[in-house]
Amino acid sequence: MGTELMKLEKVIEMPGLDGRIDHMAINIKDNIIYVAALGNNTVEVVDLNKGVLIHSIKGIEEPQGIAYIPEQNEIAVAGGDNGDCVFINAATFKTVATIRLNSDADNIRYDADERKIYVGYGNGGIALLDPASHKQTGNVKLSAHPESFQLDKKNNRMYVNLPDANSIAIIDLKNFTLVHTWNTNKYKANFPMTLDTSHNLVFIGYRHPAMLVGYNSNDGREIYTNELAGDADDIFYDEAKQEIFATGGDGSINIFKKINDSSYKKIADIPTRQGARTSLLIPSLQTFVVAERAANGKSAALAVYRINAE
Repeated sequence: MGTELMKLEKVIEMPGLDGRIDHMAINIKDNIIYVAALGNNTVEVVDLNKGVLIHSIKGIEEPQGIAYIPEQNEIAVAGGDNGDCVFINAATFKTVATIRLNSDADNIRYDADERKIYVGYGNGGIALLDPASHKQTGNVKLSAHPESFQLDKKNNRMYVNLPDANSIAIIDLKNFTLVHTWNTNKYKANFPMTLDTSHNLVFIGYRHPAMLVGYNSNDGREIYTNELAGDADDIFYDEAKQEIFATGGDGSINIFKKINDSSYKKIADIPTRQGARTSLLIPSLQTFVVAERAANGKSAALAVYRINAE
C-alpha cells in the first residue's frame, strides 16, 4: 500500500558492516550522512550525492545517538557501552573531545538556535552539553533510561520517552527541570517520538502493542491512535506535507497523512528489509533514508527513497 508515494532512488552498500545500526544525522551543506553502526563500533560516513561510503570512524564503543554541529564542523556521538559523548572533527575524523556520562549514552539532540546539546544516558538522565567548550553544563535526573526525546521550542519543553517506567517525562527547557510525568497506561515500550508543535501534538511509537498514539502536548490527553509497524525505532513529522514517517524492524515503512486536527490516516505500508528500524527524514531534499542491517547474504546498506510530490 502506498508504494507510489516514494521511489527507491538508490541503495548505498556498506560492506563488512555487521550487527545493529542505530541512528543517523546529516551534514546538509555537503549531503553527508553519519551512521551510528552500533554493532560494528564504528560511525560510517556516507556521501549521499555520490552514493558511496567514504570513511569508517573506528574506536567508538556502541555508538547510538549522533548529531552534526555545522558551526564547528563536528560530529557528536553517544557511546552506549561506556557512556562517552565523543566530539569528532568532520574533516579529519579525529576525536576533538570526550565527555564522560557514566553509562549508556543514547539519543542526542542539537539545538542550533541555543547552541546546546542534550544527551539521554544511564539509568535516568538528560545531560546538557556546551558544544563550544565541550563541557557538561547541566543535568536532569529521570526515573528510568531515556529513549527518544524531542524539543518543543515553541513551548520551551522537552518530551522524553521512559519505556522502563511506562511514562513520558516533560522537562522545562528554560529552567532545565523536570516538571511533569505522563503515565502511558495500556501502551508499553514507548521508543520513538516526533512532534507537531504547530498543533500541540506529541506522537509516540509503541511496540506493545505496535501503535502510533498522538497526545495533546499541553495536558497529555490521548487524541489519536493507529496501528504502527512493529519494532519501530524512528518516526518523523514533515510539517510541510503534514505527514508522519515511521520505520519498523518488522520490515516496513509507514506513512500517515493528516486528515484533521485529531485524525491521521495510514496511507502507506511499504516493505523493507527485516530489522531496518532506524531511518532519517530529510525534508529539504524530499528524501527518506532507511538503514538496512546485513542479512541473508546481503551487505548492510542505506536505502534512499525519493518522496513523490502529491
